[in-house]
Amino acid sequence: MIWQPLILSLQVTAVATALILVAGLALALVLARRRFRGQVIVETLVNLPLVLPPTVVGYYLLLALGRGSPLVEWLGVRVLFTWGAATLASAIVGLPLMVGAARAAIASVDPALENAARTLGSSEIEILWRVTLPLARRGILAGLVLAAARALGEFGATLMVAGNIPGRTQTLPLAIYDAVQNRQYGLANQMVLLTTAVAFLSLWAVRRFEQTRN
Repeated sequence: MIWQPLILSLQVTAVATALILVAGLALALVLARRRFRGQVIVETLVNLPLVLPPTVVGYYLLLALGRGSPLVEWLGVRVLFTWGAATLASAIVGLPLMVGAARAAIASVDPALENAARTLGSSEIEILWRVTLPLARRGILAGLVLAAARALGEFGATLMVAGNIPGRTQTLPLAIYDAVQNRQYGLANQMVLLTTAVAFLSLWAVRRFEQTRN
């Protein structure tokens, strides 16, 4: 019984992490290298999932993905109560951790190194791939690991938009909740220990990245 939720959780986390990497890196680059009107609003919106209750995040997702939303009415895309909805919820709650760490890492890159590459004829894309991202890689990886761990442990928003359907949308945190509700404490203990081990290893990896940077 533990394997189905575990496999689904890994599937959701893998896709959510890919979304976080793309969206988080793009946002981090813009926020670290650009100054524009409304930047504070963008930063606040990105970080809102860190302070909002997960059920509130889930409710917003219900409005965005449910009946009457442009996604459903105009595009005909229906993802509520599927593992895709769980993926979106996990990506949204993990995104702020990636953006914060990646932005700080990119901002710490010495602009003189980037300017030196420009004087040698490198394009902005080449500078990004050969100078900025390699120098900021440890901070980016640390943020990505934290975001992935947060995505793996997502519960509240996932329950709102994906439900708790065994074999379809029941991730590991939801399975733990079910096991406790059904007084299956032995099963709950196994899943709790597994989740704790993953969280511990994630934080240990981030700490190692930070020590390497220093």
